[in-house]
Amino acid sequence: MKIKVQNIAGGKASGEVELSDDVFGIEPRADILHRVVTWQLENRRGTARPTRERSDVARTGKKFGKQKGGGTARHGDRAAPIFIGGGKAHGARKRDFEQSLNKKVRALGLKMALSTKAKAGLIVVDSLELADAKTKALKGHLTKAGLTGKVLVIDGEQVDAGFKKAAGNLPGVNVLPAIGANVYDILNHDTLVLTKAAVEKLEARFNG
Repeated sequence: MKIKVQNIAGGKASGEVELSDDVFGIEPRADILHRVVTWQLENRRGTARPTRERSDVARTGKKFGKQKGGGTARHGDRAAPIFIGGGKAHGARKRDFEQSLNKKVRALGLKMALSTKAKAGLIVVDSLELADAKTKALKGHLTKAGLTGKVLVIDGEQVDAGFKKAAGNLPGVNVLPAIGANVYDILNHDTLVLTKAAVEKLEARFNG
């Protein structure tokens, strides 16, 4: 699959790039994408914090009063839930939401997400270098290029520092290095923009 290479600053297109059909030309499957997105979102959830119950509280277990004659109810140790500092009765239990997913399924999901965007109008740029790395200037470039809505920009080894700073205050524009490319973020944006370095990194990631 060949696609024209654009210039992020609005300059002339600089040739074409050949996209691997093994990465950008796979027929997407909704069940695979659903599994990977669910796995990602579940693993983002933190462990539910448990409360300390009677057996978890470090208090003395010694009977602190006589069984009879004290004029009060019969009690055992101070860890009972009715006392201040005691364990909580029927408290929240620890819940871990982490899921496991086969690496091959995760890799296939990422390929399918990239293929989905390739069919919907993937944009490839030569680099993210800007002569004027200002938010206002970058906004003008994106508007001129028709990049509206939620835009995900993926660079190579590292995101260009000037572009990252300029895009920091633009709502809906997010940037990632190639190593951070993931199914959820790709599908959650209207437009995907890759640099030539990102294309090379992503293809090498699956071919390596």
